[in-house]
Amino acid sequence: MDGEEIASQVRAGATHVLIAPDKFKGSLPADEVADAIASGIQRLGSHIETDRCPVADGGEGTLAAAKYAGFRMVRMEVMGPTGDRLTAEYGERDGVALVELAQAAGLRRLTESRPAPLTASTFGVGQLVEAAIRAGNSTVVLAIGGSASTDGGAGLVQALGANLLDAGGESLRPGGQALAEIDQIDLGQMRARLKGVKFVVASDVTNPLLGPEGAAAVFGPQKGASQGDIEVLESGLARWASVVAQATGVDAAEWPGAGAAGGVGFGAMALLRASIVPGADVVLEMVDFAERARVASLVITGEGSLDEQTLFGKTPVRVASAAKEAGVPTVAVAGRCTIPVDGLIALGIRRVYSLQALEPDHARSMANASHLLERIGEQIAVTELGIQAELRT
Repeated sequence: MDGEEIASQVRAGATHVLIAPDKFKGSLPADEVADAIASGIQRLGSHIETDRCPVADGGEGTLAAAKYAGFRMVRMEVMGPTGDRLTAEYGERDGVALVELAQAAGLRRLTESRPAPLTASTFGVGQLVEAAIRAGNSTVVLAIGGSASTDGGAGLVQALGANLLDAGGESLRPGGQALAEIDQIDLGQMRARLKGVKFVVASDVTNPLLGPEGAAAVFGPQKGASQGDIEVLESGLARWASVVAQATGVDAAEWPGAGAAGGVGFGAMALLRASIVPGADVVLEMVDFAERARVASLVITGEGSLDEQTLFGKTPVRVASAAKEAGVPTVAVAGRCTIPVDGLIALGIRRVYSLQALEPDHARSMANASHLLERIGEQIAVTELGIQAELRT
């Protein structure tokens, strides 16, 4: 349904619900969450208009949200994080390309038996970016969550034409361990290739590149790094930061977000002159959330767990804030919720419906999430939209 049709329904007095959840991690992607909630609502109120608007935070699922928002998917073969060839996609619409790092260099591209904390590379991400630019896109949005690599974005820029050399004049090997060997950078070819291209990084991570809160120390263990590996990666990232600063005159190692995605935030800011924007905000703009909320009677958001991390600006909070600006009330759906009622109200969420309330067993709740979300859709139809339960067929 397009904006004109939605506006027509609203003018006619129809109830219009905007369903904008993030994924339920480990259970359902955001689009299936939205579909299940919409199905439950319409089971009781077939006249209710539902606008399904899956969203994301800049990590995995961002590309799926873009596809739902009308981005055209481009599929191609790239180098995976450990050098294997794999098929990945990027999205494009009206001169804007969306590249999701996890497509080419995500943790999900590794098996548990093949962690590669020292050698995983972001080269395949750069291949996606290069293809998007060759296709004529002048803005590239990098959604960088879920990285398997700690290479500081070195692989990314190598794929775009940067020449990274060791002391012997040889091209730098892939991965974070090899960064300790870097001696010089030639950016001429890359800069010529990227002339006129704007980069935006979608990320909620504010960590610096180095130190106890940096890329290696905080995120290395998630990628299989031992304490010894972390020390190697830290040393490599420090050398990388020094050489980049000498080559560019930009010392970005301490900038908020430099440590995102194993240092891709650093590489993007220092070498691609990228700006960093909260991932959820990028997605909300991409899916035209403000315009869609303007004609809604109710916004439904949610994610797998509403907890302390949610308070720091995660997707449901961003959705509720944007809905409030549009003058529309928001309710949330979650697998579980540990935030007190007053805390939710302060976030702009007037009520939460949890799967845990219907199925206390966590494993069964995750396994049957779609069915439980349909039941919650029915609850919302009755409680929030005033549909009489006896109308159920």
